[in-house]
Amino acid sequence: MPSAWLLPEHIADILPAQARHIEALRRRLLDRAQGFGYELVVPPMLEHLDSLLSGTGDALALRTFKLVDQASGRTLGLRADTTIQAARIDAHLLNREGVTRLCYCGPVLHTRPAAPQSGRELLQFGAEVFGHAGLEADLEVIELACDCLRLAGVAEPVLDLADARLLRGVLAGVPLGAQALAAIADALAAKDAATLAARTDALPPEIREALRALPDLYGDAEVLAAARERLPARALVRQALDDLAWLAGHLRHSHDGLRVGFDLADMGGYGYYSGARFAAYAAGASDALARGGRYDEVGAAFGRNRPAAGFSLDLKALADAASTAPASAAIQAPWGEDAALRDAVRALRDAGEIVVAVLPGHAVDAAAYTCDRELVQERGRWVVRAAAAADPIP
Repeated sequence: MPSAWLLPEHIADILPAQARHIEALRRRLLDRAQGFGYELVVPPMLEHLDSLLSGTGDALALRTFKLVDQASGRTLGLRADTTIQAARIDAHLLNREGVTRLCYCGPVLHTRPAAPQSGRELLQFGAEVFGHAGLEADLEVIELACDCLRLAGVAEPVLDLADARLLRGVLAGVPLGAQALAAIADALAAKDAATLAARTDALPPEIREALRALPDLYGDAEVLAAARERLPARALVRQALDDLAWLAGHLRHSHDGLRVGFDLADMGGYGYYSGARFAAYAAGASDALARGGRYDEVGAAFGRNRPAAGFSLDLKALADAASTAPASAAIQAPWGEDAALRDAVRALRDAGEIVVAVLPGHAVDAAAYTCDRELVQERGRWVVRAAAAADPIP
């Protein structure tokens, strides 16, 4: 019989030091999003399944936990992503004209981990802007994502840009079924040359060669020039490359130390994205810390198909990749029934200080807090002094 204290695979507790780090990071990221004008929403964990999966495709359906509502008999789902909920809120609850900016931070659950070392319970932070079709919205969400990595202390972040319109432009006029198109997109995303060759063998030579060139179009700014030579000179392809160049130029200017590159074969989520997309990494990492882009069809299932762009990240993974937070500075205080002592402790806490009362027979946990000050009684008054110092701290 399994031990009662064992958790399911890829599910883990967050212990105090890491929880403190994650919570501090959550507050910084939400404050930054608010600084861009994004409004916080808190969608429910549980929704009717048909609402949660509206327009998201099979990939999200396979990641979603499902259960039967005992009240209605309908099938419910535990959200595996929050973007579709933000689109529902924009379309039906807010229903504003013009631009709406929303942000969120809450748990999402996956039936299977995305990677062997990934968890199945993520703490998803994200931001969505609805109502603007121009590149200004794309740039804004990418800049916010980059700011999130910077605030987390991610050193030398790397940003890869791609665009779903490249595949659409290359295949324009080619009659392909949905299954064949999805297979090509999956082979490109995985950079699976053998599968890509098999899936494109029957296509016209120009199209076949262009598709097989995409996995090689990975790297720095020279990639765009190479793409203009190797991909068909079609309007949608040219527009996508021009937009990527515009975004890269602004990002390099506004974010010192950010390495901007291109991965033109990145067609993961091809059926979902409608324009430019991006993935942000820590230097040397293989898994993206943040992903996002433009997905103008996200609100269609709710009857309000308007422009949308955004991104999301797992706050737990970001905290793991970020610089370690130091232990919190605190004031050590004795425990006692003296009214003046208790008043002094309450006043310090009201002022925003961490005051750790040392319970009788115990000591302060040095791993959790750095008690660089202490509350001591001096000449009948309780005063804060530097630890092991003679002079009181003002």
